[in-house]
Amino acid sequence: MSWLDDFPGAHSIWTAVADLNGQARGKRLPASRSQSLPKATAKMPLSALSLDVFGDDVEDSPLVFESGDQDGFLRPTDRGAVWMPWLSSPSLLVPMVMEHGPGRPFYGDPRRALSGILDRYADHGWTVQAATELEFYLVEDDSARALTKRLGVGGDILGLQSLEAYDAFLTELYACCDKMGLPVEASTSESGKGQFEVTLTHGPALHAADNTWLFKMLVRGLARKHGMAATFMAKPFAKDAGNGLHIHASVLDANGQNLFDDGSAFGSDRLRHAVGGCLSLMRDATLIFAPHENSYHRLVPGAHAPTGICWGYENRTAAIRIPAGPGHSRRIEHRVAGGDTNPYLLFAAVLGSALLGIEDAIDPPPPLDGDAYAADIPSLARSWSDAVDAFQRSAGIARIFPQDLIDQFMRTKRQEIRRIEALSPVERQQLYFDRV
Repeated sequence: MSWLDDFPGAHSIWTAVADLNGQARGKRLPASRSQSLPKATAKMPLSALSLDVFGDDVEDSPLVFESGDQDGFLRPTDRGAVWMPWLSSPSLLVPMVMEHGPGRPFYGDPRRALSGILDRYADHGWTVQAATELEFYLVEDDSARALTKRLGVGGDILGLQSLEAYDAFLTELYACCDKMGLPVEASTSESGKGQFEVTLTHGPALHAADNTWLFKMLVRGLARKHGMAATFMAKPFAKDAGNGLHIHASVLDANGQNLFDDGSAFGSDRLRHAVGGCLSLMRDATLIFAPHENSYHRLVPGAHAPTGICWGYENRTAAIRIPAGPGHSRRIEHRVAGGDTNPYLLFAAVLGSALLGIEDAIDPPPPLDGDAYAADIPSLARSWSDAVDAFQRSAGIARIFPQDLIDQFMRTKRQEIRRIEALSPVERQQLYFDRV
């Protein structure tokens, strides 16, 4: 009996691994050649995981010519195969991780970075539950000028009219999520025209990151099927609306009890220490939250994206919000990242920072009431180049991410800075629209 018996009619199998920019890299195989795939490995150059946003090799990477551009081995993850319902022929996607060989992880793999952080939680006897909220734009033309004209001005926050206008797409989106096993909840219209937010349900953190990555692939593919375009680009059109990717996270002990709940309305010391860890490394991790030149168009005061390093209870202007609700659901909501980030690196940065805060018992400053944009508080890195420098120098980041990944990410981003400087504003917008 073949594993393909669980997927009747599949014509092709696509292997996919996330590179440092969150782009899927892999191969398309005929189903007849994939009988042993769940137990076997496939080869691909290690350097494929550190391509720049243009999709090209990083010129000074030791993974390319210096090492002979060696192959790594792709192994299926425990997420398992999923349908690719946006394609015209029945096709399966098999998420993969990269290894040097059996039992030899490749530490430049973003998913491996996250699983390493979760292993450290497991050493304490803890598990992490997480959910995401993602915002994206749907438009009828993917050219920069046509997009601006099509979207016009104004927004439709929580408006049903926008949901009605895109009902055919949203209906099929939910059907595709069901077929792929993606746990979607509510969808809402946001402040930009054609901008929507979808919530993915709480679950184990590694699978929540997998689901977020797969959902982004689905939205782009389904938009193409409907003759539209979709983007998670940080702030492409509306003056005050930037796509965000928020993480909700809580930590459970071995008995399933929420470590952030102490029976009070404010949460436990571990909740505050997790917040303290996130705040202490927030500026150094800006590059994860805002990985592209375009990302910094979103991080401006009053644009519904946090710019100051602070936290608060039920405060959506703060970088970290503690939502109200029953104690068993006490959690942090990390609101900084744009939709253009790599979900695996984002989860690793947020959960890694929180873990350091708990381990080091880092006390945060007092929670902020009112408008964080008007407060005199420390800020995120203000530019892409500043974010690269802060990430590279950070001792805290070195406690979260493997040095190999830090080195490759730095080389990738510095090459992108050099290359993007030569592009016009329209060319930059088009580059990011197509790829993030």
